[in-house]
Amino acid sequence: MDHRERLERFKPQHEYLVCIDSDGCVFDTMGIKQRECFCPWMIAYFGLQPVAQAARECKEFADLFSKTRGANRHITIKRILTELLPSHPLVKRRGFAVPQFPHYFAWVDDPGSVLSNDGLRRAIQEAESEEARRELEHVLEWSERVNWAIKEIVKGIPPFPFVRESLEALSDKADVVVVSQTPLEALEREWAEHGIDRYVSLICGQEMGTKSQHIAATSRHYEKDHVLMIGDAPGDLRAARDNEVLFYPVIPGEEEASWEFFYREALGRFLEGEYARDYEHKLIERFERALPARPPWEDTGGETR
Repeated sequence: MDHRERLERFKPQHEYLVCIDSDGCVFDTMGIKQRECFCPWMIAYFGLQPVAQAARECKEFADLFSKTRGANRHITIKRILTELLPSHPLVKRRGFAVPQFPHYFAWVDDPGSVLSNDGLRRAIQEAESEEARRELEHVLEWSERVNWAIKEIVKGIPPFPFVRESLEALSDKADVVVVSQTPLEALEREWAEHGIDRYVSLICGQEMGTKSQHIAATSRHYEKDHVLMIGDAPGDLRAARDNEVLFYPVIPGEEEASWEFFYREALGRFLEGEYARDYEHKLIERFERALPARPPWEDTGGETR
């Protein structure tokens, strides 16, 4: 069955739906994936060796400690190469010209693009010039290398404490759907590795569309206040807002405390119809304070950390 068809055929078994992000939300995998898998190969494939220190700082800020945390890998790469890295003080001091990839950036910006490896392969087949084809093939090679590194390196990382307990508590009361921009193969492997895939009705990866699309396709079967999105990134909040459903934040750096609070209090409030908007608003305010929009070097007069 086609990935999209699995999403469209989803049928509810319970009155409530809980959508949950995976990387950095259920599993403490964000740091190791970004630092050990994404960043080294970004530096290698995009020619950033002369400013590797700045590239690492930009990657960590964009993917771990800012409002673009959890964004699709291609959106983040474009942000780094066109915005963060060119303005970084180390890059400016060294007069380094950050490599640009116009055909790749155009593909990222195209609202019709599916930002996945399969989407890249289709774009390569449809490329209108040899230059565009070679550029997109290079990016695909990078993306596949990252997936290889993740498969080789990211192993044995269990869910955060109170994730399993929360899933067990939800199992006979709510349908649970994984909503992620991670490739489906990696998601299925990670959830099965720790035996928590048994608690979910459906796992949605990047091949099945955006998080907002995942929620739209599954939440249409439920009342709006019977749907909750759990996430650790602003993109998760936007996906919830796009679909007018409730949101529970797992705060970066406070993941264990966030899950314990969910298990002990917020989960019950949601299932009992007491997860009011003012209650949700206080949680979201704290979440948004933890993720700034601008990098720290802009606040320190150009000094790097």
